[in-house]
Amino acid sequence: MKTVLIIMSIVLICTSCTEPGKPEGTLRPAKGGRYYGGIYRENENGELSSLDPARINDVTSSHIVINIYDQLIGFDSALTIKPMLAKEWFISTDGMTYTYILRNNAVFHDDPCFPNGKGRRVTAEDVRYSLTRVCDVRAKTKSDSYFRDRVVGASAYYDATREASKSGNAPTVKGVAGFVAVDDTTFLIRLEKPFAPFEYTVAQTSMGIVAREAVERYGGDVDEYGNRLPYLDGLRFSFMKDDKMQLLEFTAGNLEESYRIPNEFFADIVDENKNPKGKWAKYRLLHVTALSTQFYGMVTSDAVFKDKRIRQAFNYAVDRNRIIRYVLKGQAASPAHHGLVPPSMPGYESDSVRGYSFDPVRAQALLAEAGYPQGKGFPEVTLQLNAGGGRNVSVAEAIQGMLKEHLNVNVKLLQVEFAQHLESIDNAQAPFYRLGWVADYPDPETFLNLYHGRLVPPPGRPSPINSTRFQNAQFDELFEQALSTTDRPKRMKLYREAEQIAIDNAPMLLIFNDEDYRFIQPYVKGHPSNSMDRMNHHRTWFMMKK
Repeated sequence: MKTVLIIMSIVLICTSCTEPGKPEGTLRPAKGGRYYGGIYRENENGELSSLDPARINDVTSSHIVINIYDQLIGFDSALTIKPMLAKEWFISTDGMTYTYILRNNAVFHDDPCFPNGKGRRVTAEDVRYSLTRVCDVRAKTKSDSYFRDRVVGASAYYDATREASKSGNAPTVKGVAGFVAVDDTTFLIRLEKPFAPFEYTVAQTSMGIVAREAVERYGGDVDEYGNRLPYLDGLRFSFMKDDKMQLLEFTAGNLEESYRIPNEFFADIVDENKNPKGKWAKYRLLHVTALSTQFYGMVTSDAVFKDKRIRQAFNYAVDRNRIIRYVLKGQAASPAHHGLVPPSMPGYESDSVRGYSFDPVRAQALLAEAGYPQGKGFPEVTLQLNAGGGRNVSVAEAIQGMLKEHLNVNVKLLQVEFAQHLESIDNAQAPFYRLGWVADYPDPETFLNLYHGRLVPPPGRPSPINSTRFQNAQFDELFEQALSTTDRPKRMKLYREAEQIAIDNAPMLLIFNDEDYRFIQPYVKGHPSNSMDRMNHHRTWFMMKK
């Protein structure tokens, strides 16, 4: 199936320079003292993997795609659910049926792919079509696990499309039975059994609503002053991989924002109260404790990492506090001493999970128990990573040194482009790899899903969620019990019990929890900063310089 992609004025290279302190483009008055117009220029230090929402599970693509498509619901800056294409929704008392009532004024943008070039109204059939694609192997989906074994008929359709992709025939199952377009504005999702976090699922970036004719470019919202949204004429993304170059482009007036501060400059730019100082005080600095954890994954089926004592030894050999102080210069929220779920997760007592702090004696003892006293005979391992603006490399070099110093283990660093990095991780071709996980929604399930054994496919097939391929029946039992528990405090308790089992088995070397720092130009208003790093610029606007 061929999909036509409409990009709302996004150009993928920065081609112009403007006067510092002024936005690019012409601004036009709107109500409430605001302005239409301008091109928002933003940099990503990763690579774009796809503009198809069903095919993305990486941060870089999400940052771009969330500005192209809308979902049924979304989040505000406090991560409270807010209406988007659905103006209201209802959950049945048994937790099995979700009903979404769509707005009747959302339209696809005018484009030649539509009859007479005129964009049409978004309907419940578009929602059914879009979410069905998320369950379709032929669409190269990476988000099918959010629906399979949860939505009625999702697994059957997924399996049928897998067979169809091999045979070239039409799938024997025509669609997902649990996705029902009742009429133009009413859409139902029926679950196989209650799944408490499901209310957040359709808010994910990968659940963007598309049309058969083209990918949606939404433009029918209004703000409290009656202005049609978005304000901006477009966005332009560049892909500089060096944080220092990004910051230089920002100060030259060629970017509206600069995400992260180069570690070596941090103390010179930010004071002890986390405010910009000196010449940097003229810019706005946004900082927020992120719902994000940085880690190194260890594929548990690998010949080296199948022994949990080795995985535990690696965890104990890393001094996370030293990394934050000397490598990151304090640009992190906290060391990941407890679990994968970050301390900023609402309602989750992460500090009750026993994790790993720096203990080189314990690390050496575990490695000896595994048959490698003082690291003798331990094979060289390769840590695969992407540059991440330079930060990932700096952290990797520090951990490389710690594993050598405390375990006498030789680690080779292999830096690859991000798209290739993700593909090899999904296919278990990188037994030791660097990743970070940002919450899809404010529930621990979005992190603990990475340990869910039922998501591990047979050998030879990609596993984009549980990429360590960790499997533990006791974890799965507690985790699945939590998923069907609607009482939130009880669900949090079950999550913590399940996470403790995963952490004890150490499929990941957990490093630190993020704190996001982002400089923005003083004329940028309505920036959508939040702890999940969801940068939807529908309400961003530029103040005209007087």
